Amino acid sequence: MTIFEKKKLERHTFRKLRDEISLKKRENVEKNVKLYVDSFIKEYKNIGYISIYWPLRNEVDIRSLKENISLALPRCKGKKELLFYPWDEKPLTKDSEGILSPNNSFSLSHKQISMIFVPCLSVDKNLTRLGYGGGYFDKLRRDKNWRNVPCIGVLTSNCVSTIPLTRTEWDIPLSGFITEKEIFV
Repeated sequence: MTIFEKKKLERHTFRKLRDEISLKKRENVEKNVKLYVDSFIKEYKNIGYISIYWPLRNEVDIRSLKENISLALPRCKGKKELLFYPWDEKPLTKDSEGILSPNNSFSLSHKQISMIFVPCLSVDKNLTRLGYGGGYFDKLRRDKNWRNVPCIGVLTSNCVSTIPLTRTEWDIPLSGFITEKEIFV
């Protein structure tokens, strides 16, 4: 079985597990994300934007963070490019992947983003992330400046793999992850 076939099988397995999760468990993950962000803000005081994601199909929804902090959302562009834009009051539009995101005139640099939250189908204890296979976050984080921005996975505990996930040379480990049961950062 090739690496791509193994990853496809892992995606199928963890997508099924994620789809079985109750709203209550997803809300408890959101609470832990808020706890972590609150402690981060207390420790670092002057933070920049925190980047989150627009939730799709049963992903944990952390958009309520917008009530208290400046958020950024990613926008996918051609050639697997991922840019971050301030999430302001302007209407969101669909990016190249069909995901709602800001379409402002200026994107944010790695110096303006204090933390990136990413959705995960799965993650293992080596912090290998299993996403949808687009490669946007890995391509972004190949740049050492972006790799220095903490990148934290968000998922429910049933999707944390107890065995190492299939990893390719271009997979860049996360800085940590948050579930309803643990803050592993």
